[in-house]
Parts: sequence; C-alpha cells; structure tokens
Amino acid sequence: MTIKRLEQQIQFIIEIDKLKQVIRQTYITDATRRENSVEHSWHLAMMAMVLAEHANDPDIDIQQVIKMVLVHDIVEIDAGDTFLYDDEHSESKIDREKAAADRLFNLLPEDQTEEFRELWDEFEARETKDAKFAYALDRLQPMLHNVITKGKSWQQHGITKSQVIKKNSPMQEGSASLWAYIANLLDYAVKEGYLSE
Repeated sequence: MTIKRLEQQIQFIIEIDKLKQVIRQTYITDATRRENSVEHSWHLAMMAMVLAEHANDPDIDIQQVIKMVLVHDIVEIDAGDTFLYDDEHSESKIDREKAAADRLFNLLPEDQTEEFRELWDEFEARETKDAKFAYALDRLQPMLHNVITKGKSWQQHGITKSQVIKKNSPMQEGSASLWAYIANLLDYAVKEGYLSE
C-alpha cells in the first residue's frame, strides 16, 4: 500500500460525506422531515439483508446487491436527486449522473474506480438478477414510506396510483412477491385517501 493510494481513498471518503446533504422527496416514517440519500442507501442495504429470500432468483449474490445499493446514489452529490415522477428533469438525469460517476469514482485508485463504476453501471442497466433485486428494493422503500406517512410526498406532488404503478411496476423483475405486497398496499392507500385513483 502506498500513501498515495490511501490519500485517494480518504479523499473519496471525505467527498461522499456530501451525500448526507442530498435531500430526497421521501419522508422518514414519522413524517417529520425528508430523508437524505445516505439514509436511503443504508436503509436499502438493510432491506437487502432482511428481504433477500423474496428475490425472484434464489441464487442472488446478496453482497453484490448490498454493494450496489450503497453505491447507486453516490452520483447524487453532483447530479442531485431526481424525483421519480419529475419527467422534465428525468430527461437529463442519465447525462448528469454519468458525468458525476466519472468525477466521483475517479477520485479512487484505479482498481477501485473500475469496481465502483461497474457496480453503478450494473445497477443502472438492470440486466443482472442482482441488479433487478437491488432495483426492486430501491422502488419499494419510498412506496412503503409513503404508505406509512399517509401519502405525504404523493399528496404534495399530486401523484396518482396509475403514476405509481407505471413508474414502479418494473420492480417485479427482481421480486414478484414484493411487488404483490406493495400493490396491495397501494390499494389500501387509495381506500384510505393517501393516494388518488
């Protein structure tokens, strides 16, 4: 190990602390404030450990899933958090996030730059069984929070059930059982007035 390598790693660790400043649209479960992207990523990593048995493919690599969910939103340091239902800003999301990935992961030593970029690319491509499950968790968490907070974020943005289904139904590629569970909760949310039909 060289001092240069350690300095690069420390610089990256310091830089990613900025992710704590990226505020998402999702409220924490007591509805007192919106979560930040670090809280979201940590929550997904815990969800991966707890919910692994619900993946469509029983042979997922849970360590790979955890790495992906911890890395996937680091780009928001530069690109910001793009609200899932904001179609206007979603158009530029890919370019903004790729530029952010280039800058941020290149702070690391070369081998780690490659590893982290591959994790991020795998999550974004959503082609592997691990990435599909990671994506399912990423979609599940905000919907759960919305149900628990009586649709706080949905209502603030005028989101409808059809929008939620359209944007989130691809999660069933990673977990049909988690999609079935959340689909029932969406029906409940409509019945309770948390989400408009």
